[in-house]
Amino acid sequence: MNINASIIGANGYTGLELINILICHPDVTLKYVTSRSDQGKKVSDIYPSLFSRCDLSFSQADYDKIAQESDIVFLALPHGASAAAAKELYNKGTRIIDLSADFRYQNLNTYEDTYKTSHPCPELNSAAVYGLSEIYREQIKKARIVANPGCYTTAAIVALYPLLEARAIRADNIIIDAKSGITGAGRKSDINCSMSENLENFKAYSLTNHRHTSEIEEQLSKANKAPLKVNFSPHLLPVKRGILATIYCDLFDQDKDIKAIYDNFYQESKFISVLEENRLPELKNVTGSNYVQIGFIKDKRLNKLIVVSCLDNLVKGASGQAVQNMNIMFGIEESRGLDFIARYL
Repeated sequence: MNINASIIGANGYTGLELINILICHPDVTLKYVTSRSDQGKKVSDIYPSLFSRCDLSFSQADYDKIAQESDIVFLALPHGASAAAAKELYNKGTRIIDLSADFRYQNLNTYEDTYKTSHPCPELNSAAVYGLSEIYREQIKKARIVANPGCYTTAAIVALYPLLEARAIRADNIIIDAKSGITGAGRKSDINCSMSENLENFKAYSLTNHRHTSEIEEQLSKANKAPLKVNFSPHLLPVKRGILATIYCDLFDQDKDIKAIYDNFYQESKFISVLEENRLPELKNVTGSNYVQIGFIKDKRLNKLIVVSCLDNLVKGASGQAVQNMNIMFGIEESRGLDFIARYL
């Protein structure tokens, strides 16, 4: 099989990671990479790591040409702009994976409250499938548009969804204490995200009002079969990449076999690694890979379950998951082009 793929908004870190994965994917030909700010420049001039590996130049987004020559298009655009591009391409018959938040919410009121804007394409939203591969695999197989989840949400949902569905934890007092590498903020000129401001530093931000909170709540409410709320507290780590979430929950039953719950839920999910009880993951176990590692400890004194979830924000938290969804959509092995090992050092 040969899949012709294009990326709209390809000059950021997510776009770079997509290019890196797709040019090495045995079933993919990369056709177009677009960028308004870098239009006309060679990809390898912006990212010299791609010298002799990618001879494409950034072009403007010609939707007619892209749709005609692409089997799938990845949208790596800001919210709002992404939905507008999706509408153009969807109407031309192209399959789409959107890495923005524009199609992640079933409840459009929640989207509009969270992003403080009217949804630019509500009529298309109902056609979108939430792209958490391990949970919505069957729906993704049939989808023409997939809403690829982000890094914080993936780390939180894969850790909590099986526990809530199995009624192993209470839904009324979940605390998600999450940390992200600096690339999670994207490739932009923001003093707060510069390495000089963050090296040898560690800080919390957007406490009580981070955008991903509502997305996590909507998805976990499905597992819980009732609305729930979580306390989500993000922090910025002085590292380039990686997400580590430490999650605190109340147990219903201290004797519940937590490992068995995870193993049963993820038995067909190659990229979810659940460690033995009392063994915890670290960033270096997953950075550079499409894997999630989950570890857990029971605090019987407080009747708590502490879960630690770890992933690479640019791979499983963005571009790797997008390619995983593409593989599912085209009926090829889910791990095709993604089975690379974490950069331990």
